[in-house]
Amino acid sequence: MSRDLIDSMSAEYRRYKNLGEGALAQATDEELSRISSPDDNSLATIVWHIAGNLKSRFTDFETTDGEKPWRHRDEEFEARRVSRDELLTKWNSGWAVLQSALAALDDSRLHDTVFVRGVEFKVHEALHRSLAHFSSFVLSYGLLDFGQLFRFQLIHRSHARSVSSLLIYFERLLSSHS
Repeated sequence: MSRDLIDSMSAEYRRYKNLGEGALAQATDEELSRISSPDDNSLATIVWHIAGNLKSRFTDFETTDGEKPWRHRDEEFEARRVSRDELLTKWNSGWAVLQSALAALDDSRLHDTVFVRGVEFKVHEALHRSLAHFSSFVLSYGLLDFGQLFRFQLIHRSHARSVSSLLIYFERLLSSHS
């Protein structure tokens, strides 16, 4: 069976994983738990949310709803102080579940049906939605260096800024510095 599309999506997930890890590596241990205002999320909070989301969505991906009853989403957004090792352990735990689910797929299953919060999606739709969600958080805490360091956190608990706005912003930013 062909895996061209699954491999392409897997590569895109890995690209954002690497960007996220690069950003985390640039943050000091203190910055991992820092919030700049009550409506912002710390890097630790974002990592907890990403890991929780990946575990929930991709555990038994094709056979159970992507919003698992054991997930406590609101707790992911609670303020926390964590060590770098704890943060990376959490980050990698979510990634391991995603990578396992992707390894089990091939392109013939892209039109199979999965559910997230009771809503029916094709596998390819669920993967694209997850990738967009994940990339928006990675981009929200990206630490980009174009001769000077830009530090920002744009995503708030309310998800006030849309993924498309973020992607357009970054595409413009990247093209103006290439």
